[in-house]
Amino acid sequence: MDDNQLGSGETAAPRPSPLFVNLPNYITLTRILSIPVLIWILSSSHFSSTNGERELLASAVFIAASLTDAIDGYLARKRAQVTTIGMLLDPVADKLLIAAAFITLVQFNPRTVPAWMAVIIIGREFLVSGLRSIAASEGFTIEASDLGKLKMVVQIVSVVAAIIDHHWTRLPWYFLGLPVHPIALASIWIMVGLSLVSAVDYFVAFWNKINRHAEKRRRRRSFVLSRRRKRNDVPAV
Repeated sequence: MDDNQLGSGETAAPRPSPLFVNLPNYITLTRILSIPVLIWILSSSHFSSTNGERELLASAVFIAASLTDAIDGYLARKRAQVTTIGMLLDPVADKLLIAAAFITLVQFNPRTVPAWMAVIIIGREFLVSGLRSIAASEGFTIEASDLGKLKMVVQIVSVVAAIIDHHWTRLPWYFLGLPVHPIALASIWIMVGLSLVSAVDYFVAFWNKINRHAEKRRRRRSFVLSRRRKRNDVPAV
């Protein structure tokens, strides 16, 4: 659910429900369970690439897993089933899915996804998770920005294009005959750029909030100290 929580405004988080077994959580768990399936399809010799079966199956699994990211969040809010375990599992599932996809692609299609690109993309995910944890410990949240939402769309396109590029340089006519390799390269480069820009955007938003939070704390402490000094300065009657 991305990701990808950026921006500058503070919002009140929905009150978590103690219920664990509900439909949104099952959908999130499905996303996590799809990760080893995706890795198995791309790295196992049980699937043939003769006619692109492996690539199409892996693409379908990744697209389905990515769509559950929007579905579980929507259902949790609509059905008032926001749980603590769901709030924990959802970002973990997102990060694991992206990390697994790009790490596997470094081996599966290295000409399109070199290792350094995967490091940048995955590193951004860990950076955001770390900053989000610090923000939560300080008692504030950072909203998702349009950059984060755009990055989610681009990452789906880039992963699917890189998978299909392993077999086809151009799609068959019934898939509009699109040139796969240029699309894969362009989307991966855009993904790297968005990862860097959104990481900077997130860090700036985090720094501004932590700065304001620290300033409020300093003012409150100064106010308390000044009140104490005034009470101590009052002469005894």
